[in-house]
Amino acid sequence: MRLLPSCSILLFVGLLTASCSDNKQTLTPATTFPTHDENLALGNPSGATTDASNYTNYLLVKPQYTLSYHRDRGTPNWVSWHLSSAWLGTADRQDNFTADNTLPTSWYRVTTSSYTGSGFDRGHNCPSADRTGSVEDNSATFLLSNIMPQAPNNNQRTWVGLENYCRTLVDQGNELYIICGSYGKGGVGSNGAASTLDNGHVTVPDRCWKVVVVLPIGIDDVQRVSTSTRVIAIDIPNDNSVKTDWASYGTTVDAIEQATGYDLLSAVSTSVQKTVEASVDTGPTN
Repeated sequence: MRLLPSCSILLFVGLLTASCSDNKQTLTPATTFPTHDENLALGNPSGATTDASNYTNYLLVKPQYTLSYHRDRGTPNWVSWHLSSAWLGTADRQDNFTADNTLPTSWYRVTTSSYTGSGFDRGHNCPSADRTGSVEDNSATFLLSNIMPQAPNNNQRTWVGLENYCRTLVDQGNELYIICGSYGKGGVGSNGAASTLDNGHVTVPDRCWKVVVVLPIGIDDVQRVSTSTRVIAIDIPNDNSVKTDWASYGTTVDAIEQATGYDLLSAVSTSVQKTVEASVDTGPTN
């Protein structure tokens, strides 16, 4: 057997070490670099479909978020989106509320005038400030299919407080999966109580809810949701007399599921769901 010279052996080992080192450097950023991930990664809560005959549970998939729309309520049932620093940038708030023309052509189009003089805000589900990476992304949040009638003090104080805290969590190195929506009928705005707007085309919800799953930046997100993952759930009355502190409306995912009939976090393993969906979050709030 012919032996390699010692210098050749050292050269081979050096090249092998460099190759391994290069591979490690290539793989490492993939686990720490924030990206635009699947907005519906944690599951389709209501089994929404793109069949136009499914007018109470119609699936709309947009690059910025995914939602289930209820034609007769004129609002989303729920909206689901991913949030990391990759979605955040310097685009200004567009304030260009507009009808969603991707809905089936025969359906009634809710417009901004549907809310005029109602005493209720055009309340975002997926917030404008969560989609500032481009003008296009921000404009998408102003489609009326992403909007619900919200009592001003709820929208501008309590609801926005949690929205701001979510972005604080992102600044701390996390990525979030957020699902929110509304249910029931009848709220109290700045002009008093109301059940519908726009001659019955838009239903005023009784409650507004949100679920936030908090993960450190990484890959294989659904697989990383564990029994120790922080999950924030709130259920707020759609009433102008609500408290400012969003955490005072903390609840469980189980309770929201019972109220709505949805199966939230359905892509997460059943054993993990059983734990995280039964707990009320007690973490920091700012």
